[in-house]
Amino acid sequence: EGGSPETQKLNRETFKTVVSGNLVLISRAFRNNFIIPDFQGFTKYIEEFYWKCKTNSEGKVASYIPQLARMNPDYWGISVCTIDGQRFSIGDATIPFTLQSCSKPLTYGIALETLGQEVVHGFVGQEPSGRNFNELVLDHNKKPHNPMINAGAILVCSLLKTLVEAEMTLAEKFDYTMNYFRRLAGGEYLGFNNAVFLSEREAADRNYALGFYMREHKCYPDKTNLKECMDFYFQCCSMEANCESMSVMAATLANGGICPITEEKVLRPDSIRDVLSLMHSCGMYDYSGQFAFKVGLPAKSGVSGGMLIVIPNVMGICTWSPPLDFMGNSCRGVQFCEELVTVFNFHRYDNLKHATNKKDPRRHKYETKGLSIVNLLFSAASGDLAALRRHKLSGMDMTLCDYDGRTALHLCAAEGHLHCVIFMLEQCGVPHNSKDRWGNTPLNEAMTFGRVQVVHYLKEWAKGLPSEGEPDKPIPSVEATSPLP
Repeated sequence: EGGSPETQKLNRETFKTVVSGNLVLISRAFRNNFIIPDFQGFTKYIEEFYWKCKTNSEGKVASYIPQLARMNPDYWGISVCTIDGQRFSIGDATIPFTLQSCSKPLTYGIALETLGQEVVHGFVGQEPSGRNFNELVLDHNKKPHNPMINAGAILVCSLLKTLVEAEMTLAEKFDYTMNYFRRLAGGEYLGFNNAVFLSEREAADRNYALGFYMREHKCYPDKTNLKECMDFYFQCCSMEANCESMSVMAATLANGGICPITEEKVLRPDSIRDVLSLMHSCGMYDYSGQFAFKVGLPAKSGVSGGMLIVIPNVMGICTWSPPLDFMGNSCRGVQFCEELVTVFNFHRYDNLKHATNKKDPRRHKYETKGLSIVNLLFSAASGDLAALRRHKLSGMDMTLCDYDGRTALHLCAAEGHLHCVIFMLEQCGVPHNSKDRWGNTPLNEAMTFGRVQVVHYLKEWAKGLPSEGEPDKPIPSVEATSPLP
């Protein structure tokens, strides 16, 4: 009893009690089995991006309601939460801000979870509108184009209000939805800003116009109370969170609907799949196509300056900076995402074979190099010249060796693949006389295994190399040998 945790003695039973609630997490930590093995190294890059983006002074704070207009444009925060629960925050990560449009993927996910895909998609489409986010327009089926624009989000709120637990009052439905949001955030900070709610409702002419326009086209389920539906929509947009709690929400989406810090299954994987698909194609207002092209990650922005970024099966990130570009997205948030995918291979199509030399923080320190060596040496041993060419074109170091010091040239020579030996020397410029742990060169390997043509070529190659201080000699003729295919 008493004293600090550092001075208290811990017996075996007390230790078991302390760790029992987090045994999986602690076990992973001891085995270094996290999704980001070098998390400290990864966060150094996040810090670097933070300071680089902090100097960005572009954009203007949203001013359509006074509560948003009063936000300090210098606020800038980032929070990261991996699917293992690894956490990192920098900057103004604990200052509350309203969710605004960042609530749209969450309400859509709850609707999918409670009503099912068939019901929800019977009322709202899945297509980017190609129009302004609050424009008076429906698709060819007279439905809102998608749940990430205002019309679609209003309709999703009408589904939650009218079809989910229909006997609930508006107050009860608000508590029900807020509890869902809180579960997505792992019980971390979630509040409600009544002043923003009242201002949103007061300045909502366009949203009311959308609501009545959809009622004219019979978009809503039966018995929809439009006034209550609109109030519920404004309430969802006026919920408050901060970067830290929002990063947990994003990590829950990245983790297939399971909250990484509580391990509670909040949403089904198929619901998450649909949410992320629409975040990828429609989540960034009129910049969605450009964002998908440049960044290639599911994301959702809001006019309060928040951005919800999901890296599936890896982590969730929340950035917050009130100044917006003319598209309505956070200037610093968009820049951060672009910096992130410039360094790391998080873009959806960065993982194509041989496509990139970006860093992959998911791999252990030596794993990437080990895989490269294995692929290179297998290609050499099998005489796969096309694969060797691909490795060279991808920027791989063709002099890589295994733990015995054997290079690709050693294996090409030992197996008698003359065309590969010629390629390695003439096109890749690898050393012809590198030694393995036993002191053997590629020439020794070729002689040991009786590769006559390779022996002849390597000897001629060595003769053709200039001695120190001599001019370059011509490359030996390979007329008597197999030509490069």
